[in-house]
This record gives sequence, structure tokens and C-alpha cells, in this order.
Amino acid sequence: MRKTRKMGYRDGYRQGYRLGLCEAVRAQNPPAQGARRPLKLMYVPQGFDAIDAGVSEALAGLVTELIIAPANDMLETAVRESPQAVLVMNGLHVFPENHLEQIAGIRSLGIPVAVWFVDDPYFTADTAELCRHYDHVFTHELGCVEFYRSVGAQSVHYLPLCVNPAMFHPRKIGPEYRYDIVFIGNAFYNRTELFDKLAPVLCRHRTFIAGGFWERLQTYDRLSPLIHGGYIPPEETANYYTGAKLVINIHRPWEPGSDNRNAFGIPARSINPRTYEISACGTMQLTDIRDDLKDHYEPGYDLETFESANELESKIEYYLKHPMERQKFALRSLRTTLTRHTFMARLPELLDTIHEARACEETLT
Repeated sequence: MRKTRKMGYRDGYRQGYRLGLCEAVRAQNPPAQGARRPLKLMYVPQGFDAIDAGVSEALAGLVTELIIAPANDMLETAVRESPQAVLVMNGLHVFPENHLEQIAGIRSLGIPVAVWFVDDPYFTADTAELCRHYDHVFTHELGCVEFYRSVGAQSVHYLPLCVNPAMFHPRKIGPEYRYDIVFIGNAFYNRTELFDKLAPVLCRHRTFIAGGFWERLQTYDRLSPLIHGGYIPPEETANYYTGAKLVINIHRPWEPGSDNRNAFGIPARSINPRTYEISACGTMQLTDIRDDLKDHYEPGYDLETFESANELESKIEYYLKHPMERQKFALRSLRTTLTRHTFMARLPELLDTIHEARACEETLT
């Protein structure tokens, strides 16, 4: 009992010290403040709380007037509000059956419409058709740029994802969020295969696994005490990331039929939003590798990578024993995220593309 209490005090002290260092990094790297563009923009959210909130807050500071429109009333809102441009987030999942009819109606008013696909390449069965109905297509997936051009989209741009630091940031948390190892996400087959191999190391440490379909694990009976099924909202996710010593990031499989609708078999080359969200919480990350990872974070400096279960197990054991090294990774990654990978830093590129196209159209007419 006395030993447990002593360990709790020690962990609490370390957590407080780490939080102070993270706050110093945040103070030294305040959010970017972009120039406000003279643009009346209508934004149509997808329903991803973490992304939609970040996009909305950033756009509000980057354009002179922002209108938020629900997906089922896009056209009606555009007719009423007369925006100069429209940005649709993803155009999937919650969008109505007459989605494309509404887009066509908005474009017939002379209003350019852009879409930012943030689920690529996992829904190419849908996006291959959708992309042709927009004036501008932005995708976070490097591998989809040429694909969308090849199926007829005219203005296609690579725009990586990023993070909302108002939602994902280091914060004071209680002991119920403190774990050695955290993974939050659904149990895609590549994840269950890896976690089956990692079962012994996961059981040796205080581990938190959350998400759906984890009953797919061959080792489910053994790992079930570590698993919390179901959805965890972004704010709670940030609590667990903040309280973790290590967070594992495993990208979902892209192969057709493997828990996705990637009918065209476009290989996934880009990192997921989790990469940015973990880093924004000031916690060390162990991630598998995507082609563009090195363009956003420096492996071996901002975060650590792995290519096999054995390598991941080795790095888990090593970094759990070396808290100062973990701390250095976490602080460097936090700094990189705040300076380069927020919505306020990312969205000016999208807005400039829309503005330049509008200016060109006005010149021609």
C-alpha cells in the first residue's frame, strides 16, 4: 500500500513537471495568426468533431465572413447567403442522397465549390465519382492526387491534415487517465495482428486500448481487461493521450476489402490525424511509417517509428525505462506541431488556391 502510494506521488510529480515544460513550449510557440482574407465563405462540416471545430475556428480568423451550413441544406443556404465560395469537408458518410444535385445547384449560381477529402484513400469507390463534381479538390492523401486527376478532376491539390490545438493539448488530468501505453482506434485487421503479437508486453504494463471490434483479437480473453469498447470523444481522447507515457499509432490498412472501400487499390502514403493529435498533447509517439511522415515530423527526433512487432516491443520496453528521453521526444514533437501543423497554419494554402482561381476567372470575364 505504502509503495503504491509512493509511486502515485512520484507519477503525479512527474506529470506536473512535464505539464509545466509543455506549457512553456506552448507559450514560446503561440498559434499562428494568418491574414484575414476579404472573402465570404460557406463551410459545410462533415461531423468529425475534432476536425470540424478546428476548421471552423481557423476559418473564422482567416476570412471576413464565415457561414456554417448543414449538409442537407447546402443549396438553400447558398441561395440565401450568396457566399463567394464554398468548402465542403469530405462529402461522405452524413451527406444526403441529393448531395451532388445540391453541389451542381450551387455551382450554377457561379459559386465555386471545393472539397477537402480527409478519409483518403479508404473510400475511392465513392470519391472517384464525387471529385469530378467540384471546382477544387483537396486531399490529405499524397497517393490520391494523380488518381483524382486521372478520373477527371481539374484542380487537385495535396493538403495534409493537421490538428486543433484548442482541443488537443497538454492538460492537467487525474490518475484515471495515467497509463504506460495507450492506443485508441478501431480494431482493423492489421492492428489486431500486431496486438496479438504484443499481448505479453501489453499485459506487463498498465495499458489502455479503446475502440470498436476488438473482439476480433485472438488474444481477446487475455487482453479484454485492458480494452474499453466503444467511442471515446475527442476531449476524452486528449486526456488519455496526455496521461500516457507512450501512445501507439497504427495506420489502418488500405488494401481493397480490408475494412475499407478503396475499390481502386490506391496505396496509402500519408499520415493520419492521430499523428498530429498525439503530438499536440505533448506525449511521445511510436508510429508505423507512411511515405510523407518525414515531411512533417523527423523520425528519431520528434517521434519514434517501428516496422515490426519485435521492434515495437523493444522500443516500448526501452522508452518506458527512459523517461527523460521520452520527454525530449514529446517536447520536440509538440513544438513541431504548434509551429507547422495547426489548421490556422494549414488553411491559408487552401484559401489562396480558391482566391487565385477566382481572380483568374474575374480577369477572363
